[in-house]
Amino acid sequence: MDNRDEVREFLMSRRARVSPDAAGITAGSNRRVAGLRRSEVAALAGVSVEYYAKLERGSIAGASGAVLDAVSRALQLNDAEHAHLLDLARNADGIPSSGRHRRRTTKAGPPRASLEWALAAVTDAVAVVRDQRQNLVAFNDLGRAFYSPLIGDGGRTPNFARFQFLDPAARDFYPDWDLFADMCVAVIRAEAGRDPHDKGIQDLVGELSTRSDSFRALWAAHNVRTHGTGTKRFHHPVVGDLTLVYEELAITADPGHVLLIYSAEPGSPSAERLRLLASWAANPSTSSPSASS
Repeated sequence: MDNRDEVREFLMSRRARVSPDAAGITAGSNRRVAGLRRSEVAALAGVSVEYYAKLERGSIAGASGAVLDAVSRALQLNDAEHAHLLDLARNADGIPSSGRHRRRTTKAGPPRASLEWALAAVTDAVAVVRDQRQNLVAFNDLGRAFYSPLIGDGGRTPNFARFQFLDPAARDFYPDWDLFADMCVAVIRAEAGRDPHDKGIQDLVGELSTRSDSFRALWAAHNVRTHGTGTKRFHHPVVGDLTLVYEELAITADPGHVLLIYSAEPGSPSAERLRLLASWAANPSTSSPSASS
């Protein structure tokens, strides 16, 4: 992944997204570009056209924080996009965005016992850990049962992105597949911006770009996002439809790893179905439980 190319394509894609009306600019009838012109972004950011053109060509190294903030405002970047632009600038300057040395790609070992104990203590919610390469690296019992379509019977390390784009079962598991696909790619794009030298991310992007037209189209959109918190719908093969809220928490002992906790509103049908799934996970030899509508 070339940082200059990434900067250029990201800035061009964001500029094309902002309409003159949204920027408070009176547009003439002879516009030949989508979105704003470079000169308009430069004027909004308070920099020269030549300097902004230099940035958009990918020469972002040495750009000050004040300039990057002004460009972010001109392009109406959201918080995740602004953070991504800062990550791209830091990497162009040779500064790891985390303040730590670059992470080396190493073969993952088993989860720490203390992490497994912490996950096991979460009994009424799905708790899983993923790394920056979208690998599912640890989970509690309910997490194993919940993500059984992704985890399968073992073998290759389960990976959220590979499941999303390469496994037909994902279309059933995610009723809002298009939304999930866009979120998945945007999270990977943000991770790649934080560490463009991560070979694991490079390999994942290369594989999915080769094997999935959907991934390739979404990757070209240059969208970024953080996961954070929200609500998602699932269709589980054992208990049916679930609407769950999630919280994402950074694991400071393992940079790049996050803890995802999915829970249901107390007393809701989804909470009952999670309880049934936990019961089934404790006795998987029994027949699938029936969940009331």
